[in-house]
Amino acid sequence: MDRRTLLDRMWYQVAKYMVRALVAIMFRARFSGERNVPRRGGVLVVSNHQSHLDPPLIGVGFPRQMVFLARRTLYRFRPFGWLIGSLGAIPIDREGFALSGIRATINWLRQEEAVLVFPEGTRSRDGNLGVFKPGLTLVARRARVPILPAAIEGGYDAWPRADRFPRPGPVHVHYGAPISPEEIAACGDRELADLVETRVRECFELLRQRREFARHRGNTALGAGLPTSPNR
Repeated sequence: MDRRTLLDRMWYQVAKYMVRALVAIMFRARFSGERNVPRRGGVLVVSNHQSHLDPPLIGVGFPRQMVFLARRTLYRFRPFGWLIGSLGAIPIDREGFALSGIRATINWLRQEEAVLVFPEGTRSRDGNLGVFKPGLTLVARRARVPILPAAIEGGYDAWPRADRFPRPGPVHVHYGAPISPEEIAACGDRELADLVETRVRECFELLRQRREFARHRGNTALGAGLPTSPNR
């Protein structure tokens, strides 16, 4: 894969500002933890996956440019395929952390890009976190970059799997504290996988403590005792 051109980067920034204005109106989008994001170098951003809204919403609040994985079938409608491709989508053969996605992710990370991945492999069926699929630890070790846990809440209510179009509603995103390459190297594969999933769940539960999502409290595994600071 080639590095982004200057024109690519300029288009990304223009699109980002337009989308951010749109989601501020339609979804009352709110972002927290931006200061946790490393400002340079490769970083693997790991988040839960609630709806088709996740990549643009996580991306517009992110303080640097981002690339993300997208099923190759999304490119069948050529105008949409061109659009997501121009914004940094990485086409993969199917949903999930498949081999093609692993290779592409490592490639972009080695080019010092921020790459967004959804280890659940598919959108949530009920808004809660699913099981993380394998492959994450391989990417993290080979790329030797920090892992940034993140979470989105409200995306499932705004665009459930069964609906053809989204509906207005609050959507919040939180970016957690990164896991350093040194921490990654000190963990075994199972320990690292558990650590990443725990950090993502903590970010998710942090969002569920907010009044906009009070009805969901108690539905996640880590329902008590987590801090409520937005900059954890």
